[in-house]
Amino acid sequence: MVAKRPSDPKTVDSRAQTAERLRVAIARLGRTLRLTHVDDQLSPSQRDVLSTIARCGTLRLSELAASEGLNPTMLSRIVAKLDGAGLVTRTADPADARVVHVASTARGRSLHEEMKDERRDAILYAIARLSDDERRTLVEAMPVLETLVETLRSRTT
Repeated sequence: MVAKRPSDPKTVDSRAQTAERLRVAIARLGRTLRLTHVDDQLSPSQRDVLSTIARCGTLRLSELAASEGLNPTMLSRIVAKLDGAGLVTRTADPADARVVHVASTARGRSLHEEMKDERRDAILYAIARLSDDERRTLVEAMPVLETLVETLRSRTT
């Protein structure tokens, strides 16, 4: 049996199909998890921004925009909504009034923890319905998935 070379069209097509299946599965998983927290007061983007702030602590608005991949105008609207809801605070930098820092409030951190717990519980629910072999496969695949994340993060920096 002859091993397929990476340039073999069948191998390339198979890799492209695998990449597309993985992309779709991850996107669907992400969308499904975003919907686990029923909070009609916050949009998915607002929940994502709140989670980043709660997880990272105090951030400059510019750092947050870069982290979330949002334009400053859109991010300002999101942060204003979160601030108005009492979930984050905005403060001007004492050394440079043009710089704005955002931090989560105790209420924002509590909501973040609640959302995180609900998402974890949703995943636990799904994992409990897998077979033993599927659970083992998932556990074995985790290091590979984590490596994919790090590779993609390093590609964009």
